Amino acid sequence: MKQWYVLRVQTNREETVREGLLTRVRAAGQDDHINGILVPTEKVSEIKGGKRVISERKIYPGYLFVEMELNEETLALVKNCPGIGDFLGTSGIAVPLSEREVEKVTAEAESKEDTPTLKIDLEPGDNIKIVEGAFKNFDGTVDEVLGDKGLLRVVVTIFGRPTPVELEYWQVEKA
Repeated sequence: MKQWYVLRVQTNREETVREGLLTRVRAAGQDDHINGILVPTEKVSEIKGGKRVISERKIYPGYLFVEMELNEETLALVKNCPGIGDFLGTSGIAVPLSEREVEKVTAEAESKEDTPTLKIDLEPGDNIKIVEGAFKNFDGTVDEVLGDKGLLRVVVTIFGRPTPVELEYWQVEKA
């Protein structure tokens, strides 16, 4: 019976390790025992150099998700693959994911074609400089991050008084 397991792998080499494992599985003829190997990613939208850039970001860096039938052959095949540390579990015993966890991971992997999420590297309390718009060259402090809308509520001092202003995330940069 096939179940989903989590493997620790070298960070930033998840795709390379995934391809290496797929190659080993095919070469060993274990396609019917190991078939799903996932590196869940999400699309992230951010502003770099004044341009909007969409990139993919790993949701679980350093981990691979594998659907497999656990037996001595498949266990040895996976453990001997370069770049793979070990199975996630207790006391060296591979523990399968629950059905709810599997649904969450597979849904994340399938939703990668959806609209990208915004990556806003600011938090309340951060000092910023406004680089676009009516308040260009003003300094302020982030009061609230409205990530779903891509907006920031910033407190700017105008005529000696702190004034809250809503700005789009791309209109500011960290001071």
